[in-house]
Amino acid sequence: MSGHSKWATIKHKKAALDAKRGKAFTRLIKEIVIAARSGGDPDGNPRLRTAVLAAKAVSMPADNIKRAIMRGTGELEGGQIDEIMFEGYGPGGAAILVAVATDNRNRTVSEIRHIFSKQGGNMGEVGSVAWMFDRKSQILIEKEKATEDQLMEFALEAGADDVKDEGDSWVILSAPESHHVVIEALEKAGIPTVSAEIAMVPKNLVAVDPKHAGSIMKLMEVFEDHDDVQNVYTNADFGDEVAE
Repeated sequence: MSGHSKWATIKHKKAALDAKRGKAFTRLIKEIVIAARSGGDPDGNPRLRTAVLAAKAVSMPADNIKRAIMRGTGELEGGQIDEIMFEGYGPGGAAILVAVATDNRNRTVSEIRHIFSKQGGNMGEVGSVAWMFDRKSQILIEKEKATEDQLMEFALEAGADDVKDEGDSWVILSAPESHHVVIEALEKAGIPTVSAEIAMVPKNLVAVDPKHAGSIMKLMEVFEDHDDVQNVYTNADFGDEVAE
């Protein structure tokens, strides 16, 4: 039961408080469009299936989901959306990954670079920090919804790699290919999830100097608020006080 950066739980608390439904819809529609390029059938396209499940979890209308899939498969016209992963460092040296989906690459590169600079960070070259992360299934569950023993029984038997204690949440980590198997096992057990995504999870954590914690959080939040940003990841080890 090793530690975690707590950014995933902080982010979802913030999202719940902000109730930015429109922002969530925009992100998910982009993800569905991109995923559907590899095939419009969720049953045969794991990435699309994950995106559709996430869209349904925030009550996105079925028509919106259908149109997004049709844009991705080319059945409906729509602008080209490029995926870019920006890498860099926050104040104090914490590694930052910023996943972007944009229809204007040049504009977005300029804006992301500006955010890094303005908030006391530095944008790095491709490969500068990505090696510090692993691509994994990441599922959040509220503590009150399941015990550790229950998660050990259902999630680990379904192929999950680890269950981590994050204060008022559990974080279940698995290989990407086990994502849906673990979700289905939790559903059958009647255990609801807060979120379920394929994420970039830090291999190791970097302790954050308290004097930099607020600045790193501010940087992450500014990225989260950018229209083209799909997700933000860090290896910063935020303490409990920062998480609160």
